[in-house]
Amino acid sequence: MNVLKFGGSSLANAERFRNVAKIILDNNSGTDIATVVSAPQNMTNELITLTELISKSKGHEQVATIKLKLTKILSDCFELFPNIDQASTLEQFDALMSQLGNWTKGAELLGHCPDQTYAQIISCGERFSVLLLEAIFKSDHKQVQIFDPEKFIVVNNQASDPLVELEQTIEEFKQHYPTVGKLCLMPGFAGKDKQGNTTTLGRNGSDYSAAVLAVCLEAEECEVWTDVDGVYNSDPNLIKDAKLLTTMTYHEAMELSYFGASILHPKTIMPLQQYNIPCRIKNTHAPEKQGTFISNDSASDEFVRAVTNLPDVAMITVSGPAMKSVVGIAGRVFNAISQANISIKMISQSSAEYSISFCVPGVEADAALHCLNIAFELELQSKLLEQIQVQKDLAVITVVGDKMQHQRGIAAKFFTALSQARVNIIAIAQDSSERSISAIVRAKRLDDATRICHQSLFGRRATIDAIVIGCGTVGSVLIKQILSQTDYLSEKNIAINLVGIANSKTILLDRDGISSEDWVERLNQTSQLMNLDTLVEFAHEAQLLNPVIIDCTSSEKISSQYVDFLNNGFHVVTANKKANTDSMEYYQALRTAAMTHYKKFLYETNVGAGLPVIDNLQGLLRAGDELKKFEGILSGSLSYIFGEVHNGLSLSEATLKARDLGYTEPNPAEDLSGLDVARKALVLAREAGLDLELDDLNVTPGVPETLANISDADEFIKRLPEYDAEFQKLVDDAQAEGKVLRYVAQIDGSDIRIGIQAVDEQHPLYHVKDGENAMAIHTSYYQPVPFVIRGYGAGADVTAAGLFGDLLKTMSIETTV
Repeated sequence: MNVLKFGGSSLANAERFRNVAKIILDNNSGTDIATVVSAPQNMTNELITLTELISKSKGHEQVATIKLKLTKILSDCFELFPNIDQASTLEQFDALMSQLGNWTKGAELLGHCPDQTYAQIISCGERFSVLLLEAIFKSDHKQVQIFDPEKFIVVNNQASDPLVELEQTIEEFKQHYPTVGKLCLMPGFAGKDKQGNTTTLGRNGSDYSAAVLAVCLEAEECEVWTDVDGVYNSDPNLIKDAKLLTTMTYHEAMELSYFGASILHPKTIMPLQQYNIPCRIKNTHAPEKQGTFISNDSASDEFVRAVTNLPDVAMITVSGPAMKSVVGIAGRVFNAISQANISIKMISQSSAEYSISFCVPGVEADAALHCLNIAFELELQSKLLEQIQVQKDLAVITVVGDKMQHQRGIAAKFFTALSQARVNIIAIAQDSSERSISAIVRAKRLDDATRICHQSLFGRRATIDAIVIGCGTVGSVLIKQILSQTDYLSEKNIAINLVGIANSKTILLDRDGISSEDWVERLNQTSQLMNLDTLVEFAHEAQLLNPVIIDCTSSEKISSQYVDFLNNGFHVVTANKKANTDSMEYYQALRTAAMTHYKKFLYETNVGAGLPVIDNLQGLLRAGDELKKFEGILSGSLSYIFGEVHNGLSLSEATLKARDLGYTEPNPAEDLSGLDVARKALVLAREAGLDLELDDLNVTPGVPETLANISDADEFIKRLPEYDAEFQKLVDDAQAEGKVLRYVAQIDGSDIRIGIQAVDEQHPLYHVKDGENAMAIHTSYYQPVPFVIRGYGAGADVTAAGLFGDLLKTMSIETTV
């Protein structure tokens, strides 16, 4: 025999009753079935409201409301099941409603609702469900046996949460029901106390009733039917990619339910586990799905099965010298809490035994403090105990898995994930079986913590939430690259979500992602100001898992905020060289912020656009190598200009051509001044460990300073031909010696020089032209032949590609691209 239990949401209306009846009869075709039912949805709440109105002598009004609602379900079922014996069903229904009215009237005469009457009233909903289902089955000529829980379920209701006396219940069941039919019904929730009075099984009482009946019947399986497909490895309302657990153990289910998962109450699981009866959670709306199977054994090889959370708890801390010197203090603490009928959710004790902390439901915090202050009045007065502390607005987040004890590093992964979410851990607890690890966190960060932990422990899909600042030439190309690669990256288990695009004043933000079709128009229409507070608020409200700022500007205002971005949980990817060439103090502050908050500060494009210069240099240095000398062409625009000059163009003609192709800055004076190359050289020098400022570099502009200092682009282009003849002489002189001109950055020890050099054919930079960058890196390992990196370093495409590469490095999960 199998026991099936249906909750209130499965019995909300006549259509749901028909669905439940079909499920029961379909199951009954292959095996005997006993069904336990709850009251129709929200009916128990209506009945509790009735008991609250009794003291105001208004209970009879609520009886009328309840009768009206149940009559509607009844009449609708009569239409769906025309063969129902309406007269008999209505007679039983009227008797139930009459009984409800009599209980209410009697309680009103007393002026209050006695415990037995209260239990009789609030269990009427379950009796209605049995009444109606029995009528439906009989209309199909089925023989139905009704079990009355008040005859055999013996409840010890002296505790804060009623518990069934299993052995006595089994014995009395056999006495009252020596033979069992093929199709049985029982109302859940109700039972009797040891004196024989009607009582209830408390919270989740109908589930508990089903488990108890399964034990009494020695059932093969207990099925709990609800409105979800089964148990998930986290809250599917919070985690979009939460995974259904097809199997789990009793212990795992117990831990999950204890720490907040909406599955079975621990007291429901206990009798099933004790008598080794498997339990299955199934969906009434999708009976064909397999659901979650709970037993002593799990078929899963996963070490961690789920992440769950328990919101709204308070932590009580008792501390002081008496905790260590006086025997029995901890026992008295928990005894006082028990006497006040307050449940403890988690316990944590300091290793020095100086304090003990435990969590209680938030609504019971004040009551817990009050009872402890009374119990330890003398110790508090004599200073043997310090003032008892209460921290409210907390939550518990827990990872659960039977096999966690066999895998090292899970706790580290759990706590690292909380750190990545910038969630402070207030207390930690782990059960001795190592099936669960719990952390107390601030309630306001609970959703963030749960999402990050789920991503870290179960994620096979790396997530990047990209915010692009600067949508000029490079920024626009990067946006296009991101959007065009979304599907490809998704196939590689990388979810890249473009959630923000900003210009110099405003920012477009969309947690669901920005599409390629309309982002320009939407950005032009938005009035949202671009600032740090806006970004931080958005990241928190949108619960971004892995937010990344990508700076495509050359703005000093933006670069000066990088430390703030890092401190507020953002990775920073940048092509903007201003931050890395700011003061050495700011340079170090950036790295400290990134390290402190476990965030990445990536700037590969600062030097070689799309070329892997920084990565290679860092790799050599990490391997113990040492930079001896560096020389390179670090400007793609100047590489192109100088190459065209040797092809016969004048300097002004070559510069104008490079600008038209988009290789130079809007004002080419910024390129020819040498400042951009100087910044790149300083970045490399600092990477190599040199403590230098920008002013320490010896920079010779590519044009006279009178031209290099012109801030207006049109004015610069107009006056540049003044220098053509003088520059052409440099070209001719070099060519006469078999050399070519290159604008070179050179690092030799702590001496950094940037300027025009004439190099011969033997030099590694001789053949570099057409916008290529090239670097010759001389190190302890690479000499006398240097390590050479060469490739295109000019243009929006390669720069954007370099930024995209850095963006992918911010993934918290390693994957294959």
